[in-house]
Amino acid sequence: MTGLLLLDKPAGFTSHDAVAVVRGLYGERRVGHAGTLDPPATGLLVLCLGRATRLLEYLGGCSKEYLAEVVFGAATDSYDATGEVVETRDASGLTESAVEAALGAFRGRIAQVPPMLSAKQVGGQRLYRLHHQGRSVVREAVQVDVDELVLTGFEPGEQPVARLQVACGPGTYIRSLAHDLGEALGVGAHLRWLRRTRVGRFAVGDAVDLTALRAMPADERAAWIRPAGEAVAELTRIEVDDDAVRRLVTGLRIAAPHDTGEGPLAAFARDGRLVGVVVRAGDEICPRKVVWEPSDPA
Repeated sequence: MTGLLLLDKPAGFTSHDAVAVVRGLYGERRVGHAGTLDPPATGLLVLCLGRATRLLEYLGGCSKEYLAEVVFGAATDSYDATGEVVETRDASGLTESAVEAALGAFRGRIAQVPPMLSAKQVGGQRLYRLHHQGRSVVREAVQVDVDELVLTGFEPGEQPVARLQVACGPGTYIRSLAHDLGEALGVGAHLRWLRRTRVGRFAVGDAVDLTALRAMPADERAAWIRPAGEAVAELTRIEVDDDAVRRLVTGLRIAAPHDTGEGPLAAFARDGRLVGVVVRAGDEICPRKVVWEPSDPA
């Protein structure tokens, strides 16, 4: 079972939980995801199955889009609603215009400190494990890209709520964005709700709900597996003949087409199936990531 699965993850599941369920449903131990979603978050989780897991690196750097709700007046240790409240402030005077004005500082390339309760590694250890051990470490700010940040709604009150639409690059924590926005406004804040709507070219509207997937018969479930080639749709595509397929899948080089760059390139067989990712070395093409199943006819 090789290909991609677009999954609409429900709240309450870790990304690893979702991977474990998919492994069982498809009888495939090789399953990986292209970007973690926190347990409270819902939305698009792009999974690679079988030999397509070799392509995860080409999906991990994709841009992502989210819908989010931020609550002002209370900051938590996790930066979201699952954590303990560590500070409360009076946010009753916060206005929509003030929030809109503050958002400008969070657009473009910004410096962001990852949450202590996160899977990011510092010194070879996950931050959330250090937190549970009662240890706190210095977390250096990293540069992330926020391509779009739009205020789509605002509810005033004792704890005002802002609804945001976010498009961002890899490594961006929406929880940190919520926390930092609250600090910039001087009232504190945390993320109340998050839904991922897009990963690269994939939209949540094309995904299958995990609960629905579990209830499907096997043949209907199999129909949700997408071709592995969709994972590398952004790469330059080349077509290779049957003899070249046989050489590439056994680790041998082939002659390079005259009109290709250095790569990486996505090599497809004449029937449209992905052979793998290749790179150019002088006048030859070398296999880098082969996803063609050995049992597949060339």
